[in-house]
Amino acid sequence: MKIRALTNHDWPVIFDIYAKSKLDELQNESQDFMLVPLEHDTQRLTELEESDVYICEHGKVMGFGAIFKNEIRALFVHPNYRGCGVGQTLLEKLQSVGQRTISLNVANSNSTAINLYVKNGFRFEKEFTANYHGIPVKASTMTKRLS
Repeated sequence: MKIRALTNHDWPVIFDIYAKSKLDELQNESQDFMLVPLEHDTQRLTELEESDVYICEHGKVMGFGAIFKNEIRALFVHPNYRGCGVGQTLLEKLQSVGQRTISLNVANSNSTAINLYVKNGFRFEKEFTANYHGIPVKASTMTKRLS
């Protein structure tokens, strides 16, 4: 697997991976969510555009991650490549560009992501109520002090 920086040519595949993955992080919530495609989600698209975005590929783009300053803002893996170490590889890259302490927000119901973060030394900092287009989602901020 190779990690590289996002190029403008990557946006269509980023939109595709997001569309195929976004609702998976909310699948254990008690209510149903409707996907707002990334290209129509002004807040989340702006957050990605101002971040450093990295692509994981092996012949095809398998996933992407984004970091802004010391905040991990995105970590998405195409469903076909889950369980292959893509998330771990991207998380390692994002940690390598962070400084001192990095943080991320995660839905409390997203046990798969939480397990990855805990395995990598992240700790729960605080709980809060986020929202996905007006629907409340219980979430947590997790942090990790870097060496």
